[in-house]
Amino acid sequence: MAPKLILASQSPRRLDLLAQIGIVPDEVIPAHIDERRQKSEPLLAFVDRLAREKAEFVAQSHANAVILGADTIVHTKAHHFDKANTRAEAAAHLHALSGRRHRVTTSVCLLVPVTEEPRARLSRRVTSIVKLKRLSDAEIEGYLTTREWEGKAGGYAIQGCAARFVANLSGSYSAVVGLPLYETSNLLQSANILPPAGP
Repeated sequence: MAPKLILASQSPRRLDLLAQIGIVPDEVIPAHIDERRQKSEPLLAFVDRLAREKAEFVAQSHANAVILGADTIVHTKAHHFDKANTRAEAAAHLHALSGRRHRVTTSVCLLVPVTEEPRARLSRRVTSIVKLKRLSDAEIEGYLTTREWEGKAGGYAIQGCAARFVANLSGSYSAVVGLPLYETSNLLQSANILPPAGP
């Protein structure tokens, strides 16, 4: 019998992505952690830590479940673009990303219960490169009216209206949306969660 699977995320995008590969978590439990980057923390260590801490937060009260945590950041080599919480923040992100290549990194952490502590921890990290077209002020203002940017890293959602701004994507589309399906499938398969493909 497969163990219970809990998605440690409040993101409806990750839930939809799991459904694409035939996975419906037994529970969805948002992890309430401090998502601020620590001083001088390397960007890749930052996204790995958030994915791990989300899974660990939920694991504290669900000892026998498999916990899936994930986090996505938008960044250049040195700069991290936070989630946009205001229209002004989203506008600033879009102006900064306009006409430029940037990176989108998603880290996935799977905690699997074992007979002895600590839990088995499986993880993967995927970085994709996205280039947005050069955006006019009118295009940015038009996108801001959609409100799709709310709570989105970098101030845009590639699966929505902003798809028409994407000039090039190198890497995993699903990872840019929020969950790399190839890597996540492999992790879930190793935990005996993923059902066989096909009808």
